[in-house]
Parts: sequence; structure tokens; C-alpha cells
Amino acid sequence: MTDPTQMTEAEAANRLMRLAREIARHNRLYHDQDEPEIADADYDALVRENNALEAAFPHLIRSDSPNAQVGAAPTSALRKVQHAVRMMSLDNGFADEDIAEFIARVRRFLALPEDAPVALTAEPKIDGLSCSLHYEKGELVLAATRGDGTTGEDVTANVRTIPDIPQRLTGQAVPDLFEVRGEVYMAKADFVALNARLAAEADDPEKARQFANPRNAAAGSLRQKDAAVTASRPLRFLAHGWGEVSAVPAETQLGVMQAIAGWGLPVSDRLTCVDTLEALIAHYRAIEAARADLPFDIDGVVYKVDRLDWQQRLGFVAKAPRWAIAHKFPAERAQTTLESIDIQVGRTGKLTPVGRLTPVTVGGVVVSNVTLHNADEIERLGVRPGDRIVVQRAGDVIPQVVDNLTRDEPRTPFAFPDHCPVCHSEAVREEGEVDIRCTGGLICPAQRFERLRHFVSRAALDIEGLGEKSIQEFLDLGWIAEPADIFRLKSHRADLLGREGWKEKSVDNLLAAIEAKRQPDAARLLFGLGIRHIGAVTARDLLRRYMTLEGISALAAGIIALRDAAAPAEGEEESRFRNRLDKAIAEYIGVENVGSAVGHALADFFHEPHNVDVWNDLLREVSPPDYLVETTASAVTGKTVVFTGKLETMSRDEAKAQAERLGAKAAGSVSARTDLVVAGPGAGSKLKQAAALGIDVIDEAAWAEIVKAAG
Repeated sequence: MTDPTQMTEAEAANRLMRLAREIARHNRLYHDQDEPEIADADYDALVRENNALEAAFPHLIRSDSPNAQVGAAPTSALRKVQHAVRMMSLDNGFADEDIAEFIARVRRFLALPEDAPVALTAEPKIDGLSCSLHYEKGELVLAATRGDGTTGEDVTANVRTIPDIPQRLTGQAVPDLFEVRGEVYMAKADFVALNARLAAEADDPEKARQFANPRNAAAGSLRQKDAAVTASRPLRFLAHGWGEVSAVPAETQLGVMQAIAGWGLPVSDRLTCVDTLEALIAHYRAIEAARADLPFDIDGVVYKVDRLDWQQRLGFVAKAPRWAIAHKFPAERAQTTLESIDIQVGRTGKLTPVGRLTPVTVGGVVVSNVTLHNADEIERLGVRPGDRIVVQRAGDVIPQVVDNLTRDEPRTPFAFPDHCPVCHSEAVREEGEVDIRCTGGLICPAQRFERLRHFVSRAALDIEGLGEKSIQEFLDLGWIAEPADIFRLKSHRADLLGREGWKEKSVDNLLAAIEAKRQPDAARLLFGLGIRHIGAVTARDLLRRYMTLEGISALAAGIIALRDAAAPAEGEEESRFRNRLDKAIAEYIGVENVGSAVGHALADFFHEPHNVDVWNDLLREVSPPDYLVETTASAVTGKTVVFTGKLETMSRDEAKAQAERLGAKAAGSVSARTDLVVAGPGAGSKLKQAAALGIDVIDEAAWAEIVKAAG
């Protein structure tokens, strides 16, 4: 897995872009086509790398982040169903430390003492197809797949053929409306028998339909147009939660699951509830040890906060609840030979070494490439062509090296190049960085291509039909060199029609897709320019405050003026001066979680005349509207709120989340731009500063009333 500590923010942004594309593709293969190309552990490894990078670089989180997506949009002929309550995915943990941190996050968010017990349920994570069952007055009226979490497929007729699923709930206190959620799966023995039966029934057994694994068999069987086909397949069901309900029969996760079991639905017999990390891990180890003997496939253990009132307070992030996590089983490793080391040049000029391997199978997938990150990583591992290495698919389609088995053998060390292998410009390492970069900039074909590809990528302008092949073709023709050129491609329509592979329809579709982006989302446009340290999330945060791209350029001008006017005081050490300047820049920006690195990057970009020319040229072609954020209307919408002192009923994170939901901006410091201060016990200098500036100050109870009034 990529080590975030060995990456610059520009490299991280590029890697996150690639991960988003790769994970989205595997989501479509897995959820919509039921034909995954990689093993579950390898998919989890991709997600794990993405999560690690997002945790290390939160301001680079993309609008198409895998953590903002659930499953894949359904495309089959089955009727589409809108979920009343979104069917979420789960965050993953892979090490015991991840689970300890999950519990610690829960305590921090709820403002609990560090040693406060947090009761959690634990149950096996079945590798099946997520399904929701809607019961009204106890009768099954609708069954749907998860789809993309918002829209699924109506599989009611098919689900009625599954023996595990009752047509009518029995038992006590069944609510008028209750949506049960769980997994449709196929037992291992049933899977083997099904493949054998399909082979026996086929005219040519060698050409018979054979499912790759039980999960594929379950998904393909459930999503049949003909319910009779589903009825012939041995499907089963296990409940693990609920969605839309008219009443909840208990105050805990375990209590509700016991009620669901009492109504006649199957629930895991390994579901338990514990209140210590040690007991939780022990249960995980027990399930892991029994994994091979279980009748169904599992890929981990799911933990959920037991108290439902705590679940409600914890809420959700983009695609997953804060109150649940999947503890996944570890990835696999394998040995192979490092045959050579190639150097690739990224869109920011970073020189990235890639190891070419003797192909080896890891977790059911053949791999032949491995990322080596940078020159320091090569030196740390001591790798050279010919070395015997250990690789692990724990975060990349290009896996990571975890050990060099022959580093002590006498062999010439690998010499990292000091010139770009593409344009032959000097390659240098900037002070304080681990990366070596080409100094060629836009004259370097590798960077020009990558910058334009990033600009049209899904998280940026998202121009349909303008892929890598087309970008390279237009670059080679000299039709494009900078972003604005894309919007002038219509002048080449006649020339393009005469080229191989371009028909009138495809040309007009491309030009129409480009024209459709004449009024792009401002945050996507800002992110698409590839300014260092400005990821998708940072771009959105800046525009929430400054509204327009003109506002961003004015911000940059202010930072440039601030830097130009700054000077060390007499006798002041350089490091102290730099720290003071960085603090002043961060305060000038006035956006939570956006620091001086972003400010310096903006100033550096706009200080370069060529970049200003590119910026102005682009804005002559596009007209992004003011950036607007959908929020719940409240008394604090559009205002800047600062929380200070000790909050007694919630954590600082929960308070900030509330402010953002109400359309307010939660800032970390008081300034003339602050509209409201919420002060708890122990409020100090911020409270005094608010009084000096005449800013309204309220207590936590008054803030709770504002939240309550907003609904």
C-alpha cells in the first residue's frame, strides 16, 4: 500500500484520481455486472489505500471519492426502486489498531471519557448481495437490491422464492412499516452443487455456464427477469439491519436484531455484543479461525455501536455510518523477482519509479508491476534489478514491496536519474520534499498530457468522450496545449471528421459535451487546474467562502501582497519568521482546515505570469456560476461560527458538523469575519477577542435551540 508519508500532496491527488477511477470500474463489474475481475481482498486493498490517502490528505478528497459512492447504479432491465432511506456502505479496518481508533473516534465525537465503555455488536460480514425487504402490516410488499445506495432494482418476485424469507412476519409487536436489510447469499456446498447441475444440464458441459464464486452465483440468480430461474437456485438470506421503519422495537442494535429474529427472519448465530476492545478482537479471531468451516463466504466482521441514540448522534459521512466499521481479513503476499525499474513522469513533474516484476499470482490475481514511490523508498528497501522481493496487494493494482530478500547480495545500487526521461530537462528535489521533479513544466510532454487529462477527468470538468487517446491525438496535432484550447476544438470539426475513428456523430457528441461545460462547477474547475495542494475538497471549501473564481484570484493577490510585505523582525530567526508568516496567511484565508500550504500554492500559481495567462484565457471560454451549497435554512445560514471553551453535550467535531448542516462555516479562530461565537466553560482568549470586536456570543444551550429550530 502506498505510504502517505512518502508522498507529496500533488502525488497524492494524482493517486487518488487513479484510485477513484479504478474502484469505480470494479464497483460496476461487481455490483452491476456480477463479474468482478479481482478478489475481494484486492478490492479492499484499493479502498484501504484510498482511505489512508484521504486520512493523510483530507483536503484532497475528491468529489468522486469511493467514500462518496455506494455500489453502482443499476443498469439491468429490472424496475428501478428509490430507497426511502439510503442503503449505505461501511468503512473498513484491517488492523487491530484501526478498530481501536474507530472506538476512540466514537468516544471523541460523543465527548465521552477515554475509558468510557462503548458497547458494540459483532457479526460475520457475509459476502453476498445486499437486499432490502419492505414489510407493511407484517406482509412482504417489496424487495430491492442496493444498487448505488439511492436507487436499486425491484426483485420482489424473485425474493418470494427464497425459503429463508417469510412472506409474513410473525411474533410480537411487528411495526406497521419495517424495512429489513441483509444479504442474499449462496452457501458453499450449494454453490458447488449448482455449478455441477448446470454442467450436467448443458448440451456441452465444457461450455456450460459456470459461476466464479458463491457471491456471483447469488447475485446472478437474484437479478433474473424470470422468477422461476431464481426459484431453481439455492439462495439464502441473513438479516443484519434495517432501513425505513414506523417504529423501532428496541433501544439497542442487538435488541432490534433479536426482535427481527423473533419475527421469523434469520440472523447470524454469531452475533454478539461486547464492551471492550479485547473482547471484540477475540470474537474477530474466533470467527477468522472458523472462517474456512463456515457454510458461507465471509470477508470480515462487522462492528456497530449498540446504543441507537448514540448511532443517531454519530450520524453518517459521505457513504457510511460513523457508528459502524467492517474489520476485514488481511491481504495476501507473494515472492517474485524485480526485473527492472522504469521511471514515469506525472502531471506535476514527479518522477515515480515503477518496478517490473516476474509475473506472480497474489490473491488470485497475476501482477507484474509494483510502485516504488520515490528515490528514498528505493534506498530504504535497497532494491535493484535482480532482487528477490516480497509483494503485497494491500492498496494498489500496482502492489507494494514489503521486503527485499536479497538486499545483502553484492550488486550495483540503482542510480536515480537527475534528468527527466521524457523531455531531458533537469530533475531536482525541492527543499523539504522527498520527490524529484522535472523542471520542464508545460514544455514537458508528459506533464502537459497529464495536466489536460486531469482537467477533463470525472472529478474535474468531467467531459464525456474526451479520453486519454483523444487528448494525446489532439496534442500530437497541435490542437490543444492548455485547458482553454479544449473549448476551441470546434474550429477543428471539419479536420476531425476526416480522421480515422471519427464519425459525424462521435465528433458532434464530443463537441456537445465540451459546450455543455461552458458553465462548469467552479470548484471542479479550480481543482481541474491542478494547483498544488488544492484537492477537490479544498477547492469546495475555498469557494464556499469566496463564491467565485474572481474571489479566489483576489484571495491569491492578497496573499501575494501579504508575503511581499512580510519581513523578519530585528533578530528574529528565519524559522520563527516563517511560522509567523504561515499563521498570518492561514488567518487571512479564514477557512477551516485550509492552511498556509494552500495559501502559498495559490500565491505561487498567480505570481507566475504564464499561469495568469492560462487562467485568464480559460475564463474567456467558460463562465462558472457563483458557488452555492445546499444546506438547511437556519438562523446561522451564511454566517461564520466559532466554538470555544468546553462543550458539555457534544464534541467539537459534532458541533462543527451541525454548523455545516445549517449552512454556517465553522472557523477555528475569531476575526472580524466572525458572526457568532458559541462559548462553553473555560472559554478564554477567543471570548475576549469576540467581546473586543463586538461579536455576538451565546452559550451551548442557545446553540442547541438554533439547531432544534432548524429541524
